[in-house]
Order: sequence, then structure tokens, then C-alpha cells
Amino acid sequence: MTTYILRRLVQGVVVLLAVSMICFIIFRYLGDPVLTMAGKYATQQEIQEVRRAFGLDQPTYVQYGRFIWNALHGNFGKSYVSRVPALGLILERFPATFELACAAMLIALTLGIGLGVAVSLNPSSWPSRLIMAGSLGGISVPTFLTGVLLIMIFAVYIGILPPFGRGETVQIGFWRTGLLTADGLRHLVLPATTLAMYQLAVLLRLTRAGMREVLAEEYIKTAWAKGLPPGKVIVKHALRNVLIPVVTMAGLQFGELIAFSIVTETIFQWPGMGNLLLQSIYETDQPVIVTYIMLAAFLIITINMVVDILYAVLNPKIRYD
Repeated sequence: MTTYILRRLVQGVVVLLAVSMICFIIFRYLGDPVLTMAGKYATQQEIQEVRRAFGLDQPTYVQYGRFIWNALHGNFGKSYVSRVPALGLILERFPATFELACAAMLIALTLGIGLGVAVSLNPSSWPSRLIMAGSLGGISVPTFLTGVLLIMIFAVYIGILPPFGRGETVQIGFWRTGLLTADGLRHLVLPATTLAMYQLAVLLRLTRAGMREVLAEEYIKTAWAKGLPPGKVIVKHALRNVLIPVVTMAGLQFGELIAFSIVTETIFQWPGMGNLLLQSIYETDQPVIVTYIMLAAFLIITINMVVDILYAVLNPKIRYD
């Protein structure tokens, strides 16, 4: 296991270097950052002074080396708009996005696996057919439409849930959370549900397909013949063997929920990283965009590594060494 983890760490570093090259190209060549920093009414002399002050007049390899060195020290430059460190700006929004992603993943995992098991046990019943039809709708309906419909039903017509914002929050050290207040939890319901719908449908169908296949295996029939309790047969013998592909998909989805919840955060005006990224794209705030990409890549690589390690926990037969 140690050898495998070290190998994955090396692979992760290589991937991050590749991502850093892409970020450097974005920062350096997709629009001249000097014009943004100096202002559109700056004289040619002022532009040259800004270029020299930031080292943008030096060779490309020198600029890239400085970019890597600064990135290793958490320095991705200052936002062109707010004039504060880009990493600090991203980390300030991170708790909101992380809590939203965790809530959505919890909904998707709980309902997806639970309903997938229930449907696999009684595939011909009308509730199972109704659930499968609903899962097809969850995959087909776009996220923005799901969010708008939930706002219309629960915020406008019924009026029991707030339509936007994060609600009341509590500061605990550097982390600002809405999970410890009733108002914060009420504001979390609609965006988390919207974000979870597609993931829930995918996990449900994946669990159902795996359970249908495993339930037909001989060792499951033997377990039933031995008179084992249904819960032990379904959970310990059947579901545990289905969870590896489910965990793989859940890990990929969780990384996507953290890094790419832009549409949901925009619809519900959720003050997270996705909303900040969209604003930064509109304002061509390159340091914030680059920081977002690097942080997203780091989180996705870390989550995938954790998922791979969980394989050995779910199935003791799996060995990496």
C-alpha cells in the first residue's frame, strides 16, 4: 500500500505540473495581464514599468519558474478586481462550496444506494418502475431547470424554503459554516437537492444494475439457502461487492461537485467558489481563475487517491503492493 500511495503521489505531482503549465499559458498568453493591471488609459511608459515590476519582460522559462515557485508558497498573485491575494479570496468562498457539495453527496449516496437496492429487490413492482422513470428524468433534466422548478414549487408557491443566499452563518476559526443554524440549513436544502439530482440518478441506476447482477450469483443463492437474515445477505454479501464501482463514481462526482457547481451556485446566489469563478471570468480576473483551476485539480487528485485506498477497505482481496 505504501508503494502504491507513493506512486500515486508522484503521478499527482506530474498532473499538477501539467495543470500548472496550462494555468501559466492562461495567465501569460490569453490576454495581456499588464494592460489589465495598468489600466486602459496607461501610457506606454507606465505599461513598461508594470511589465518590468512583475517580471513579465523576462524569458518565458524564467517566468514559469517564478510561477511554480510562488505557487508552491501559496502565492498566485493578487486579484485584479479586489486587489487582495487570489488564494485568500478562493479559500474564503471554499467553506460554502464544500458544505454544499457534502450535503449534495450525502443526499445522492443515501437515496441513490438505498433506492437502488430497493428497486433491485422488486424490479417489477410499480414503485420500482416509478423510481426508475424518475431517475431517467433526473439524468435528462438540466440542472438549471431543476433549480428553477424547485424554487417555483418550494419558494414561490408553497413558500416554505428560501430561494437564494446562504442564510445565517457562524464563524468557527477560519471556517464560516451555515450547518449550525436553522436558517443556514433551510437555505441549504434547495441548492443541495438541485446539485444532487443528477448524481442521485446515476448512483441509483449503477447500484440497481450491480445488485441485479450480484443477486443472481451462486454464493448469494447459497446464503439464502443457509437461512441467513435478509439484511446480512443483502448488505454484507451483495451490496458490499457492488460498492466498488459505486464508490468510484461517487468519488469522481464529489470532485465535480466541489469544482464545477457553477450553475447551481449562480441560480441560488450561493456565495461559493463557482459563483466567484463566473464573476472572475466576466471580469477577466486571471489570478483568481488560475488559483481556482489549481485548487480544483489538487482536490480532484486527492479525492481519487482516497477512493483508491477505500477499495482495499471494501474488498480485502485487493492489494496494491
